[in-house]
Amino acid sequence: MHNSALDVTRASQFDVDFSLVDFDLSADQVALRDAAASLLDKHSSIEQVRARVGPGVVVGTLPGAGAGAGAGAGAGAGAGASAADKTAPGVDDAPKGFDRELWAAMAEQGWLAVERPESDGGLAMGMVEVAVLCEELGRRLAPAPFAGTILAIDAIATARDGGLGGGLGGGRKGDRDGSSARDEQLGEWANSLLNAEIVGCVSIDVSGDRSLEVNRRGADVELTGTLGPALFAPSAGVVVVVHEGEVFAVGRDGAGGGSRGFVSRAEPIMDRTRELGRVELDGAKAIPLGGDELAQRLMNRAVTAACAEMLGSADAALAMAVRYAKDRVQFGRPIGSFQAIKHKLADSLVDVEGMRSSVYYSAWCASAGDPDSSAAASMAKAWCSDASRRVMATALQVHGGIGFTWEHDMHLFLKRAQLDQVSYGDASFHRDRLAGILRSRLEDTGRVL
Repeated sequence: MHNSALDVTRASQFDVDFSLVDFDLSADQVALRDAAASLLDKHSSIEQVRARVGPGVVVGTLPGAGAGAGAGAGAGAGAGASAADKTAPGVDDAPKGFDRELWAAMAEQGWLAVERPESDGGLAMGMVEVAVLCEELGRRLAPAPFAGTILAIDAIATARDGGLGGGLGGGRKGDRDGSSARDEQLGEWANSLLNAEIVGCVSIDVSGDRSLEVNRRGADVELTGTLGPALFAPSAGVVVVVHEGEVFAVGRDGAGGGSRGFVSRAEPIMDRTRELGRVELDGAKAIPLGGDELAQRLMNRAVTAACAEMLGSADAALAMAVRYAKDRVQFGRPIGSFQAIKHKLADSLVDVEGMRSSVYYSAWCASAGDPDSSAAASMAKAWCSDASRRVMATALQVHGGIGFTWEHDMHLFLKRAQLDQVSYGDASFHRDRLAGILRSRLEDTGRVL
């Protein structure tokens, strides 16, 4: 008996009245990606990255090992403690600085001005193009503080100009003295960042730690406390701090007038392609940049940049695993011909393409000022953090024993991805953030979409 409930109307019978959506990169974005790839191939090849990483000798990890083991043997207790601190396991051996030749080449090609208007000598692009560049950086493990600097430039420009369209010159005419001095300092920092004279870093509190003290004395703001670990903090000239819905900027040399700035110290890190450190503030003079709206904007952009780097490193790790599966012969056949390996690599491809979709949707939302920007960013971070972990685990398993060795490049991608997975909040944090966003939307409108 014919069941009419099972009849299906073919979609081709409907008239569809909307323009086609192009999910590919535009011609300009492809040209930007290709130019970035060419620059990084020249200045950040795997051989150059390995030269910075070093031979893999870890000092002081075993009892009695390393130069600091007997540092205080013949000295008093105080002197011994001081020497031991300086040679703590992994600290002296931590990655230091960044590749200045690469950084200069990136600045010369206009990377730091990618979002600035053409009137300021910029490329007048947006967050999608920033994501394109971050993806290439992750693919090549580039030791450059690009994301933190771009984020700092944007935060300062947004605070000073009330948006992204204004210039970054000196103080505006007609402002009060305090506002003019503030604008002048922000303009000085922004110009130094754009010209690659200093680098920036971003510290976003996702732990709920309330140890940072914000002291207001009239129009002045002073910060005291130790911030969480931040990429390239030891090299930064300015740090943008997000704390309890407020955003501040602090310079290493203070905020003008001989005021106190910040100091930073290096932290041991498994990812040896980048440096990590903590910023210490002791009555440091800060310039308020904005409230919760800017804090959310900065979080969304930081998350998107981290996800784009994870996408690049995951795509590269998958390509390495596929090549190895084609070359490695076992039982007279390439291991890639075995169904178990095929399925693992196919699952990784699904993960990588899911990362790509979520990253570029988040980047588009951030660039367009879409109301879904926060939800898109947290969806991307929740997915990319988990998917990156799965892709790296599969790539490591496909490589087998050689993937665990220092001589192979696989561990460099794995360790870099592990840091990105927890930067600016891990997957659990962003699932909670997304749930809060959707719950608020449901309470306000009765809908989540």
